[in-house]
Parts: sequence; structure tokens; C-alpha cells
Amino acid sequence: MIDEILKFNRDFVASEGYRSYATSKYPDKKIAIVTCMDTRLVELLPAALGIRNGDVKMIKNAGGTITNPFDSTMRSLLVAVYELGVEEIMVIGHTGCGVQGMNAAEMLHLMQSRGVDDEHISLMRHCGIDLDSWLHGFDDGKESVCETVDLIRNHPLMAKDVRVAGYIMDSETGALECI
Repeated sequence: MIDEILKFNRDFVASEGYRSYATSKYPDKKIAIVTCMDTRLVELLPAALGIRNGDVKMIKNAGGTITNPFDSTMRSLLVAVYELGVEEIMVIGHTGCGVQGMNAAEMLHLMQSRGVDDEHISLMRHCGIDLDSWLHGFDDGKESVCETVDLIRNHPLMAKDVRVAGYIMDSETGALECI
């Protein structure tokens, strides 16, 4: 599949398909969106929000959450605010998220079944990584979004004039519910 994608890319560049996507690194709408990497949202979320290439900074991860105040998502938001002119942040969870109810023990079992040996898992634990917490999903999507919004709003390095709001998107219709 990667070879097919690479072939498409060569053809895309050769035909100058990129021209219609030209924009700057600064988001036109001055918004950053933290959301889930779920495949259903790839085209649905931009379509449902009326955003186009260049409008927003989109930060995606499993669950659309910030699990640590100094993780890469929070760092990306700080860069977006201080370097790229973002003035508002939307945290958008969604219905039917695969991270909701994710079980750390099951995830570790799946890792082991794919060849990760016990020594590596033990080493991570020995180094102070709480794998059970790190690999655990969330129980309630709305609560997870609220926790992420709260973390961003109260982060010691976040500008106080940045508006931060949380939403749940219906994965089928694209409807947003403000929370």
C-alpha cells in the first residue's frame, strides 16, 4: 500500500496538484483544533466545520486528549499560540471513539503477541513509566474533553487571552455538541 501511495504522490507532484493547496504556515482563522486521529474524521471534520487548507492548525492524536501537560500536543499548542498567531483552541472529541474504554492490560497483551518481549515492558516500568496509566483509555468522552480543555486553560505557559472550548462531534453526521 505504501508503494501505491508513493506512486500517487509522484503523479500528484508531476501534475502540479499541490497548487490549489498553497497557503502560508499561519492559520487564516487563527484557530487550533485538537482532535482524534479517527479515520472517520479525516474528511468529515473539515467538511462539517467549513474549514479548508490553511484555515486552522490541526493537531491529532489517539483520543484527541492531552495526557500530560508537557506532551507533544501541548507543545504544539504553545507553538501555535506564540509563533503562529492562534487566538482560539477547539478540543473536539467524537462519538464512538476507540480510545474510550481502551484497556491497558489488553494493549500490553497485543504488544506481546506482536513480538514486544517482557524485558522491554519491564524496562519501561523500571524506568518509571506507568504503562497501565499511559495505555489506559478514558471512560467518558465528554469528561475527557472537559479535562483536556481545563488542562489547556490552566496550563502555566498558556496565554490567558486564548479562548479554549470543548465539543463532541457525532462521527456520523458531523454535528457538534458544545460541552
